[in-house]
Amino acid sequence: AAEAGHQVATMSALSRHLVQGVEASRDPTAIADLLHLCGRSDRTKFRDQVIRPLLDAGLLSMTIPAKPTSSRQRYRTTAAGDRLLREE
Repeated sequence: AAEAGHQVATMSALSRHLVQGVEASRDPTAIADLLHLCGRSDRTKFRDQVIRPLLDAGLLSMTIPAKPTSSRQRYRTTAAGDRLLREE
């Protein structure tokens, strides 16, 4: 468990976009809004470089996990993401 926490802390230190993604998703947020909030424009790169790593790390969750490509998909910060933000 301590190792996973270290991995998350290291990842957040390396990319401000990852931390911004977690911060911006405290309330369920659409990917288009996250792109804007993080100052990014390429949706595919953003999904691959920011959203997917945050989902894999358990820092973000999907509001409609059964339909990952839904136009109504939103992302929200998990309890682990909240803890990370409090530690920053």
